[in-house]
Amino acid sequence: MLKRILTARETILAAAILALLVLIAVRFPAFVAPSNLIAVFNDTSPLMLLALGQMIVILTKCIDLSVAANLALTGMCVAMLNIMMPGLPVAVIIVIAVALGTLMGMINGLLVWKLDIPPIVVTLGTMTIFRGIIFLISNGKWVNAHEMSPAFKAFPRAELLGLPMMSWVAILVILAFFVLMTRTSLGRAVYAVGGNPHAAVYTGIDVGRTKFTAYTISGALAGLTGYLWVSRYAVAYVDIAGGFELDTVAAAVIGGVSIAGGVGSVFGAVLGALFLGVIKNALPVVNISPFWQLAISGSAIIVAVAFNAQANRTKGRVILKQAEAAA
Repeated sequence: MLKRILTARETILAAAILALLVLIAVRFPAFVAPSNLIAVFNDTSPLMLLALGQMIVILTKCIDLSVAANLALTGMCVAMLNIMMPGLPVAVIIVIAVALGTLMGMINGLLVWKLDIPPIVVTLGTMTIFRGIIFLISNGKWVNAHEMSPAFKAFPRAELLGLPMMSWVAILVILAFFVLMTRTSLGRAVYAVGGNPHAAVYTGIDVGRTKFTAYTISGALAGLTGYLWVSRYAVAYVDIAGGFELDTVAAAVIGGVSIAGGVGSVFGAVLGALFLGVIKNALPVVNISPFWQLAISGSAIIVAVAFNAQANRTKGRVILKQAEAAA
């Protein structure tokens, strides 16, 4: 039992994050100050939310490359809505953001489910469409801080028990996802569909509907993150979160979510996001261009996929050896 815990991907990744923090602290002790670590967690919250949505999609043997575009379109919509109706309560704006994101997620899910189009093709297409819609509704213009109402910008920055609300939203979603994936029939169905879709069908699981639900949840999280992102940084524009879909895939895969589906955990995806968040915040501190983050993310994906593939080959060899011994 102890050996299994020590060799678990989550434990190894947590140890890697701690080692990284120690290395940075040796040269820049202020980086590991509690206030700065809270800031790092808060800055990484959007990635955590999107990584969880990406995780549930990948677990079903699919992928969602439209999450960042969903975020951007939702963010632009609620920012423009705030200009037109500055008195609209923040709670209503959040509901609208989640609803818009959910709708876009449902579109992805329906195309994959009903038309049986490959997920990567669907989400590449919708990614482009969503970005195009942003340009059309905004005429390529930005929505800046002075155009947003104070209440619209205040919510993610408001603090409760020393933590910004954006961090609290991430924590609540993480806990909800843990319950969803470990204590509900939907969670079990997601793992079954990704692990063995043919066997899942024989157990009465609707594979297509499960994939649709996964995309819907991913879209809802992207919509929520769209409001949080735009209000937190007080700006909305066409290319907001450009390339962020790569980070969501990297966070999930680094956290142990298998691209082949059926394997992964909530805390693994969260730790993967934290790993990338620490790197992103540490790069300027150690005088390395933040643009290297893309190269690091891509390299991390390759290493993580190779690690997963090697682990699967090892399991396969063990099964074969057991079969030979039984014979």
